[in-house]
Amino acid sequence: MLENDFFKDVNNFVFNLLKKELSSKVVYHNYSHTLSVVEATNEIALAENISKGELEIVLLAAWFHDTGFTKDASTHETDSLEIAEKYLSNKGFEAAKIKEVLLCIEATKMPQKPISKLGEIICDADLFHLGSENFNEKTNLLRSEWELLCDKHLTDIDWLKENIKFIGEHKYFTSYAFNKLSAQKTTNWLKVQKELKKVTIKTKEQELKAKTKKEEVKRKKAKSERPERGIETMYRVTLKNHIKLSDIADTKANILLSVSAIIMSIALSTLFPKLDKADNYYLIYPTMLFLFVTVVTMIFSILSTRPKVTSGTFTKEDVKNRKVNLLFFGNFYKMPLEDFQEGMTELMNDRDYLYRSLTKDLYFLGIVLNKKYKLLRIAYTIFMIGIIASVFAFVIAFQLMKNAGVDTILG
Repeated sequence: MLENDFFKDVNNFVFNLLKKELSSKVVYHNYSHTLSVVEATNEIALAENISKGELEIVLLAAWFHDTGFTKDASTHETDSLEIAEKYLSNKGFEAAKIKEVLLCIEATKMPQKPISKLGEIICDADLFHLGSENFNEKTNLLRSEWELLCDKHLTDIDWLKENIKFIGEHKYFTSYAFNKLSAQKTTNWLKVQKELKKVTIKTKEQELKAKTKKEEVKRKKAKSERPERGIETMYRVTLKNHIKLSDIADTKANILLSVSAIIMSIALSTLFPKLDKADNYYLIYPTMLFLFVTVVTMIFSILSTRPKVTSGTFTKEDVKNRKVNLLFFGNFYKMPLEDFQEGMTELMNDRDYLYRSLTKDLYFLGIVLNKKYKLLRIAYTIFMIGIIASVFAFVIAFQLMKNAGVDTILG
């Protein structure tokens, strides 16, 4: 490496420039990288047996090739050319040599397309790390710089794919670099591919865990949104009690119907045949009262057990507006299965809708029970009073008949 006063001044200029004006976000293209490129350039240049004058040009290009990062990372090549040209011109460097230095700096622009031997040397030096053992360290710094300076964030998989593609397409131009660095570059390339496989498997495992965790959270959320056990018990017990009361009412109505039917059949078979005789005229009114009471009792008993079914239809709009109770068969028995399933899914996914439906079902069941027991109470009252009245009517009728028979004898 040339270590004369001129190159010492160049070194000091680049060092102070990068120290003062380079952003702290530039963690890769800094003075350390510049010094590494200069050393690699000198190593390759000496191995390629170039002249001292050519060595001077390519080393100057190495010192200045990334100074443009002090201004703008996106245009650093152009800015580097301006900085190098201005400095060398002020130092009285020959214009022809300055032009060659600038051509070498331009050659480092990606993708690299050197047009001279010196350009090939600096291009290989700039990417010397691809075939070195500190490849991972350098690429990690470059990734950090992309994130900090360019706000370019890549996933581990995308970053490794980017490296695999870049190394796979890259080639060293000089014989020395090719012979010395190709083997290690291939090793680094294979390591990156291996790392990609590991990261891909790990990422898939993490995605699977995340998916499982998400499903678990969703399941727990759905479970937490279900009715609490106490509320479920309340609805279950209350509805069961109401249904049991309905069964009791129906049983009582059936008993009353059976008794009334038996009484009516006895009356029709025993009393009615005797009514056509003149001597039994006194039995007509008690018998008619008896039959009337029995018939009215049966009517109220039937009314208490008489079912009432609604239209059995509802629209999707009704479900959407929460206007229909899907827990009662009378609201859906005429609907297509698909519409009913869709409505029930909507019901199960909406906790408030489910509660309101259960409450509504309980309320209307209570209304029905009230009607049943009201009619049943009327039926039992009529039956009880009617039986008593009928008995009194028969007693009075027999007493009148007895008195009428005594008067006839005395007369």
